[in-house]
Amino acid sequence: MIHGVLNVQKEKGYTSHDVVAKLRGIVGQRKIGHTGTLDPDAKGVLPVCLGRATKLCDLLTDKDKTYEAVLLLGCTTDTQDTGGTVLEEQDVPDLAEDTVMDILQSFVGEYAQIPPMYSALKVGGRKLYELARAGKVVERPPRPVTFYSIEILEEEHPEYVFRVECSKGTYIRTLCHDIGQKLGDGAAIIFISANRDMALRGYEVSAARYLAKPLQKAQLREALLYCCRTYLMQKEILLPAPEGQRRILVSDVIYIEPWERGTRLVLVDGECKTGSKISELERLLPKERFVFCHRTLLVNLTFIRTIRYCELTLKNGQTLPVSKYRQAQMKESFMRYLRE
Repeated sequence: MIHGVLNVQKEKGYTSHDVVAKLRGIVGQRKIGHTGTLDPDAKGVLPVCLGRATKLCDLLTDKDKTYEAVLLLGCTTDTQDTGGTVLEEQDVPDLAEDTVMDILQSFVGEYAQIPPMYSALKVGGRKLYELARAGKVVERPPRPVTFYSIEILEEEHPEYVFRVECSKGTYIRTLCHDIGQKLGDGAAIIFISANRDMALRGYEVSAARYLAKPLQKAQLREALLYCCRTYLMQKEILLPAPEGQRRILVSDVIYIEPWERGTRLVLVDGECKTGSKISELERLLPKERFVFCHRTLLVNLTFIRTIRYCELTLKNGQTLPVSKYRQAQMKESFMRYLRE
């Protein structure tokens, strides 16, 4: 059985369950779960948990998201997207960009959102979309959501491309609908892309894998390893420091060396001194990225430019000693990193 979290690029037309079903066929195991329901018309990042990692599903679902969407003004549909039945259409006069931006910004913060009828939420034991298909409209209690930021990326009236960072359980379709209601012209969503799952730093759309083509188990394992390494490098560690506890992003650590009262971490933007032993820090760091070049010197392979006899050069031009005993191991680890 395969265990891990795979960063899947969900294509338009697939449900999140379709992605799980497709992966079950590829890997030949049933223990697979997705970390959030995306609309069939949505595309983008969908982290999928395999094997023992399915225990993370609830944890990862309970996190914030980033989306990009295209808003169409002047169109109201029953599904709140352009794939539904059009209820009303009207010409929308040109609007100043500031007017649209002000409306978008008015949604930033906590917001009581009424979920759409075409959704998988249940009311009275029945899914809302089942009731909607039967021609029924029922009262839906508003749900608290939070919009952290909303910004316009492109504008070609009456279409607007925008990016939104929001809490879990947010319907971007409904946000577009509510924007249209506030403008008085109606609105629907044309396209939505889930760009990043903020629970998994590094799980971005640029690093996601498609499942449209046949995917061999070896390729799947390689993708899982890539995702795990990316995630480990983007995690934070909490260190006791003289000025108090400090959070350090693993990917910002260049190297670690002894300090008179513990260790000194040299970072991209400075340094951090801590009373923790270097052996204690080593256990917190991914072994595929951090290697001892000397008995008491732990270096991040990401920042190495070259390795020569008994010396390595960092990308910032600084040189560090490499012991003869660790020379071969350092070169092997560095070459393996470059091949990834």
